[in-house]
Amino acid sequence: MSFGNIVLLVIVGIAAYLIAIYNKFVSLRAGIDAAWSDIDVQLKRRYDLIPALVDTVKGYKNYEADTLEKVIKARQVGLTASSIEEKSAAANMLSGALSKLFALAEAYPDLKANENFLHLQGELSRLEETIQNARRYYNAIVRDYNAKLESFPDLFVAQKFNFEPRDYFELEESEAEAVKKMPKIDL
Repeated sequence: MSFGNIVLLVIVGIAAYLIAIYNKFVSLRAGIDAAWSDIDVQLKRRYDLIPALVDTVKGYKNYEADTLEKVIKARQVGLTASSIEEKSAAANMLSGALSKLFALAEAYPDLKANENFLHLQGELSRLEETIQNARRYYNAIVRDYNAKLESFPDLFVAQKFNFEPRDYFELEESEAEAVKKMPKIDL
């Protein structure tokens, strides 16, 4: 092999390596977008259940209106949130409000026995678990993507093509405890 062929082979090898790095970034970014879409769908499903839950609880006269207002407000904030940070904060707020709602339901035996309430509570509990699993998956892909952004020599490709770090979909520690305490009901 001549020197020219060796140089050409090295250049082709470097180009192929850089293309592979770029394609991995594109693949990870698409995975993040798909994982976020899954979370968004699950959050929407949870927000769609809230009006039925509120209507069921409103039927009980002495029920704390303040708790219902917090649930309604948290739902509205979630529906209008646009960024991941806003949606994360809204999801945390709703989880906290729902856990308080379910805790207060313990004081109302008729409400606890209401079939519609139990069904909605079970659906919300299953959705919380699904959201938690989707959040873990999303955060794992974001972690891999963000780590790749800072890895050598990948960071040069990331900078050249403006790949930006992504935010995690985080659950506040206090809200994580509240979600763990939500009742699990199998219907």
